[in-house]
This record gives sequence, C-alpha cells and structure tokens, in this order.
Amino acid sequence: MTAMPPITSFAEKRRILQLETLHDLALALHAERTEEDLVEELLQRVCAVLDPAAAVAVTRGAGGDAAAVAVAGWRGQPPSGEALLAEPLWQELLAAGEARAGGPGVLAGRRYEALLAAPLVWRGSYLGYLALLDKEARGAASAAFPLEDRRFLESVTALAAVALDGARRLTALAGERERLAEENKALRGRLLDEVRGQRIVAHALPMRRVLDLVERVAPRGVNVLVRGESGSGKELVAKLLHVGSGRPGSLVALNCGALPESLLESELFGIEGGVATGVQARRGKLELAHGGTLFLDEIGDMGPALQVKLLRALQEREVQRVGGERPLPVDARVIAATHRDLDAMIAAGTFREDLYYRLKGVEIVLPPLRERREDIPYLVRQFTSAFCAREGIPAPVWRRDALALLLAHDFPGNVRELQNLVEGAITLAEREIDGELVRSLLGAGAATTSEALDLDGVTRRHIARVLRLTGGNRSEAARLLGLSRRTLLRKGF
Repeated sequence: MTAMPPITSFAEKRRILQLETLHDLALALHAERTEEDLVEELLQRVCAVLDPAAAVAVTRGAGGDAAAVAVAGWRGQPPSGEALLAEPLWQELLAAGEARAGGPGVLAGRRYEALLAAPLVWRGSYLGYLALLDKEARGAASAAFPLEDRRFLESVTALAAVALDGARRLTALAGERERLAEENKALRGRLLDEVRGQRIVAHALPMRRVLDLVERVAPRGVNVLVRGESGSGKELVAKLLHVGSGRPGSLVALNCGALPESLLESELFGIEGGVATGVQARRGKLELAHGGTLFLDEIGDMGPALQVKLLRALQEREVQRVGGERPLPVDARVIAATHRDLDAMIAAGTFREDLYYRLKGVEIVLPPLRERREDIPYLVRQFTSAFCAREGIPAPVWRRDALALLLAHDFPGNVRELQNLVEGAITLAEREIDGELVRSLLGAGAATTSEALDLDGVTRRHIARVLRLTGGNRSEAARLLGLSRRTLLRKGF
C-alpha cells in the first residue's frame, strides 16, 4: 500500500483542522446538553480554529430576551446577553440573513479593526449570533478574516443552529414531562381525596373482607373483575384499586352499556382521521389509559364482535385505531365490572370464556346492601354530612323510627338507592327526619311491622348474626362490631 504523502503546507494543515473541528463539533453539539453548555462549546471550538482576538456568542429566547451568552478574549467587563442583542450588529444580521464581515468598528464597547459575524438561523427563526473580532493568525499583517474563515463560520453556525433547536426541544420536552408529572400527581391527589370523601363504609364483615382483598390486589399489575349488583360501589372499588396501584398514568373509565357498539369501538380503540367526512383522529380509552388503569364498567353489555377485538388488544398489549393500519403499544391495567351473571352468559354463548379469564386475574364480589345492613347507619351519616356540606345547610337529625325503616328495607338499588333516599329526605325535611317521611320515600317497599321499626331488635339480630360468623367468639365479634366485649355481655350475648 502506498503511503500518503506528508502534509507540509500550512493551508493543508488548516483545512484538515477545520474538517476535524466540524466533525468533533457535530458530535459534541448533538449530545444532550443545556443551551448554555452548547454555546460555550461552540465558541471555544470556533476560536481554536479561527484565532480571533476576541469573540462572543449569544442566543435569544422565545420572548426576545437573552437566553445564553459566551465570551472569549474580552478585556475588561464582558458584555451581557441583553447588551449584545441591543447592538446594531444584531439588526444588521437579521436584515441580511447571512454572515457578514467588516471593520473597523465598536462592539459592546470594544474597538476592532476586523469583524466576522454570522447569525444562528434554523427554519426561518433567528436564534442568536456569533461574532469574531480581529484575526490573530500566525503573524498575519492584517486583522481581517479571509473568505475561507467566513465559509467555515457559516458551516459551523448552520450546524450549531440545528443543535440549538434540538437542545431547546429537549428542554421543552423535559419541562412538559415535569408538568405532566405534576399534573398527574395533582390528579391522583384529587382522585385520592375523592375516594376518601366517598370512602367505603366497611363495618360489616363482608365489606371488611372486600377491602382486605382490595389492599392486597391494588399494588399488583393483575387485571381485576369486580362483580356486584347495580349501585353496590363497583366504581369506587376501581378508584381504590387505581390509587393503590402506584401506576403513574390516569384512571380512564368507559361504560360499555352506555353506547351502541359502533360508537363503543371508536371510544375504546380510537379512530384515525379521514375515515369518514369530517372525522378527526382521536385516541381511544385504551391509549389514554397507557401507564394507568382502564375501568370498563358493565363489561357484560359488550357485544361479541367487540369482545374479540378487546381480547386481542389485551393479549398483544397493543391497540389499532378504527381505520388505522399500524398497531400502537399500550400498557394499561384493566378493571372490569358487571352486574350480570357472566357464567350464565358464557354458557349461553353471549360472552367469551377466554376474555372472561383474561379479565378475571382476581375477582372481587361486592355484597348487596341487604347483606351488610349494619353499614346502613354509617352510610346514612356519611351521605348526610357530605350532602349538607355541599349544599351549605345544617344537618337534620335522623329519628330512630326513620333509621329502623332503612335497616329493614332491602334496597334493590343498593348504596346508590340509599344515597338518593338520604339526599331526598334531607331536601324535604326541616329539622329532623322521621319514619313517616322515610316511609313516604320508600313507598310500597317500606316495612310496616313493629319488629322492623324496633331499632334495638334490629341491632340484636345483627349481633347474633356476627356471633354466628365468628363461631361464638365474643372477642372477635366485638372487634368486628366496633364494640367492647363488656357491651356484648351487657346486651345479653
């Protein structure tokens, strides 16, 4: 192999130095760094090649103020970014749109014989400029910058402008990520406050078991199927599961029974723009739940065709918008809820068994209110306090006969029905709520026997039921009831 001839001329050496500098600068400027570091790096490398007596670089932010400034070889107090942007040179560069050379003159109080300056321009935006004062190149007789220096500076500033724009975009993205993180934190805080404000009352043993299960399951990534009658609190359980999960994304809810299947599909999977006239691209609930939790309420109302698509999305962990061609990855925990008998629907062929087991990582069954009557007085107190605080009115007194009627009622609408009844009674009542008012609100389903109106009798039956559940263990029964063992003995148990 023939050896390369040695490089002897100064011009050749200088040309190689320029190329090496451009290469190194490209690598350096495209590394992730702050705007201040980038500008400092730019000025140092340019000065190393072009040998100015002094040099400045300044960038302008979106608001017109100076963003970053770097100075080299300056005698005395270095100029500020604001001062450099106030110089006529900046206006001249804006007007010319390209590098310029000249001299003699004054820049930021410093006299010069020769000037070489170039703007930092990217896609029509003027981001700042770089200026070199007086050439000090190896004993040159003149302080002027040759044409090749101008071309080199134009190459460097073009490269630097791209890198500067990238640095700003990275900064903006970092700021956006931080903003979104703070926003998500605030949303989770509000959700947590909401959950606390609607806290699940769990004095009854069946609900205590539900909450114990929720606490164990919440931090895991497993999908959850929540079953229970309408109004039993399935959505609140979903909120508790999400808050306890620690997932950074949002809780996104979709009621599968509230929309026809054609609309439900686009709501769930999203839709691409241009599918139909006037249709714009829109993300679906699965996409929106990325990194968080998707709550599918009334999953039993979803049609068979959509069940197939949902199963595929959950299996592949990706979603394809209606009218779209490319799948999008999604990471969403799914909490599904239903009041329907899914086992019967599977047997009838109206609900897919494979989807059922995909959703049923863990199953949580909520008891109806009639199986947790001991929670009714506490729920009444909670609903009364919340409603009166919201309406800014004093809380009325609930009489014993009114509470007895509530305890004897089966509440087919469960907790939701009880809440509506409480708010209705407060609206109609003056200072207290009696049995007559409650009976009028309950209608034909209201109890009429003296046993039902006997609060002490209801309480005793409840204690007896808890004792049966604990196998006669009075200490455990007292703990579950929130009573002392002595109180149980005093009541004859």
